[in-house]
Amino acid sequence: MMKILNESSSNDLMSEINMTPFVDVMLVLLIIFLVTLPLVHQTVNIELPKVTHQKLADLSEPLKISVNQEGQYLLGKELIQIEALGLKLSAESQRHPKPVVLLYADKNTRYEDIAKLLASVHRSGLGKVGFVTEK
Repeated sequence: MMKILNESSSNDLMSEINMTPFVDVMLVLLIIFLVTLPLVHQTVNIELPKVTHQKLADLSEPLKISVNQEGQYLLGKELIQIEALGLKLSAESQRHPKPVVLLYADKNTRYEDIAKLLASVHRSGLGKVGFVTEK
């Protein structure tokens, strides 16, 4: 059976929303999102430095500096103030070859104390610092 439309039925309002165009638009947006997502996560090409393994015995005698959790600095086994340590490190930086600084720090040491030591080492001109850890 066919329904015959008359003039009065054309003036009636449609009570349902046609969802098909909405679904089509959403599917197109989903496809665009899935295609462009991998393009957003681009990586930066960098060249990482190469590692060389050299035993400490081949180098000059390293400077062993310890920092305990109270913030006290020890050069070897000698208790030393940070200012005096900076002067001693400046004198050691004049040696050839420049010594390596080995840093022994208590695991409960404040970061501020380690940062002061690293700044002092940097100001003295010593560039090689090794952080000693347990296995």
